[in-house]
Formats: sequence, structure tokens, C-alpha cells
Amino acid sequence: MTKLKIGFVGLGNMGAPMAVNLAKAGHEVRGFDTAAQPPEGVSATQSAVDAAAGADVVITMLPNGDILRAVASEVLPAMQAGALLLDCSTVDVEAARDVADQATERALGFVDAPVSGGIGGAAGGTLTFMAGGTAEAFAKAQPLFDIMGQKAVHCGEAGAGQAAKICNNMILGATMIATCEAFALADKLGLDRQKMFDVVSTSSGYSWSMNAYCPAPGVGPTSPADNGYQPGFAAELMLKDLGLSQQAAEAVDADTPIGALAHQLYAHFVENEDGLGKDFSAMLPRFSARGRQT
Repeated sequence: MTKLKIGFVGLGNMGAPMAVNLAKAGHEVRGFDTAAQPPEGVSATQSAVDAAAGADVVITMLPNGDILRAVASEVLPAMQAGALLLDCSTVDVEAARDVADQATERALGFVDAPVSGGIGGAAGGTLTFMAGGTAEAFAKAQPLFDIMGQKAVHCGEAGAGQAAKICNNMILGATMIATCEAFALADKLGLDRQKMFDVVSTSSGYSWSMNAYCPAPGVGPTSPADNGYQPGFAAELMLKDLGLSQQAAEAVDADTPIGALAHQLYAHFVENEDGLGKDFSAMLPRFSARGRQT
């Protein structure tokens, strides 16, 4: 293995364990975050620019596209020619493409590679990466994907990774809502939740939301529902991703009525009810407590 100098910007709940895994694999990792200290094994720097200077690869894990653009405007001029900027944030497609263009102008590689797998996947090195960029840039990032995750799919040119992520999570948000609605309906029809799971999980209604992440506690594999809906994937993060899906749909004139309704429901859940800080599957007790709305 070639030992790389890696700058890591954004050391929150996802970024920190990803950086640790890279350091444990033998790479030299320098990190920066405006609010958190680097984890053990990652050297602290005073700024994002310091983390990027002299790095072979700069990895970013940031909250949104505006922050990505701001960080990129700082770190790209500090990066050496031929280096790679690997953005693992979930942001809007246009932000990813804008940063890719800026990187290309400076003879730098760029890959947008949002992740699936949550905090557990980040810690365990089992993330899935959805990557956009040139074949050359993807090949350079592949050894790092192998350390931080279990799968990386090259989805196309810059922005394709973000497109794949928001399409995936639009499906996820909609299917979780439908799964929670179905459990709430089953309750009121007097159908046992375990029987409901046994039927649906092996019938045409099966989905990841039902089979792998069941929102009903005590049913199916262990999920956040079994831990008081403490977030594995927070409702406010689902709201963010559904918002990105609708922003993209509007930009390309795509009709996504179910995605739009899912966005509205999660917005109400997070902003007006008690969804903030809970897992996105906490929609189940929300529906269970409600009667039919006219």
C-alpha cells in the first residue's frame, strides 16, 4: 500500500470515524473541523487550508452545498497539482458540479461520493459510496473507498454520485412513511405487528424500511425503534435529503409528487412536531397517535 498524505475537513459524527479508519490503515491523516477536535490518530491543523497543503487527497464531509463551495474556494488553491478532492458530503448536484469545474481548472481531480450506511457504517468501515467523476479520479479514490466502506459504485460524471444519493433517499423516505402508515393501520385493524411483519417481509410489500430497519420495536432485526428511536439516521437528515431531491426535481422539471409529499410530511414532523433529534423511523408513533386527517 502506498502511504498517502490525507487532509480531512469535517470531523463530525461521520467524518471522524472515517478519518480514524484511514489513519489505522497507515495513511498520514491531518484533520480540521470548526467545532470538533480531531480524533485519536488524526493530527490537528489550524485551518482547512493547512489540512490541504501538500496532501495527496483532501476529503470533505460537510453539512451542505454552500459550505462545500466555501471550503473548496479555500482548499483548492492550496492543493498541489494532481491531487484529489474527494467530497463525501450530501449536497445539491449543482454544488458538486461547480466544485468539479473549479478543480479541473486547477489540474486537480474531483470525486463527489456521498455515503450510505450511517454512523455505524462509518465506524465499521462498511459504508457504500455513490461516486461521480472521471474514471481516473475514481480509480485514485478506490483504495480509500476500500478502507472506509464495503462498496463504491462509479455512477458517472461529476454530480452523478449526488444524483444517485438523493434518488435513493427519496425512495427511502417515501417507503418509510408508507411502512409506518401500514403499521398504524394494522394496529387499528387489530392485526398483530409480528404477524404483519411476517407477511409483508416475505411478500410484495417488502422493502429495506420493513425488512432491515423495521420501525416497529421488537419486530424484525434490531433497529433504532428498539432504542427509543435514538437516531441511526435522524429525521432532520432525511428532511435535508428530501429537500435536495425536490430542488433537483424542480431544476430538471421532474414530476415527483410522492417525493414532494414525503418532504412535506418530514418537514412538519421535524419543525412542528417532536421529530427533531429522533430517528426518521419515529414516524410510526407519530402516525399511531393520529386519527384520519381530512
